Amino acid sequence: MTPFGERLRALREERGLQLKDMAVALGVSSTYLSALEHGRRSRPNWSFVQRVIHYFNIIWDEADELQRLAELSDPRISLKTSGLSPKATELANRLARDIGELSDEDLSRLLDVLNEARDRNRP
Repeated sequence: MTPFGERLRALREERGLQLKDMAVALGVSSTYLSALEHGRRSRPNWSFVQRVIHYFNIIWDEADELQRLAELSDPRISLKTSGLSPKATELANRLARDIGELSDEDLSRLLDVLNEARDRNRP
């Protein structure tokens, strides 16, 4: 499941909506919507995210957050490390190899480290 798929499912379930009814309202098949919720589809495009925002009447920060989650929800990532340091290449390869064995706690700690590094390096 992707971050966007998880949030989309939560929004649907919070409102007691059936997947098939939501799919019709958004102009997609229930198969597509299910695959999106389960992370078996590529990340949704901007237009689809806007339809979801309108459908749920989401505004301001929550709409921005949903768009951010969509941008972080490609289940098939490809990393190019050419031109980066050997450590960057090692990290990318280790993460690709080992991500399935990491606990949620491990993943949270790694995300915290990345967020701290990003914040430190912002102008």
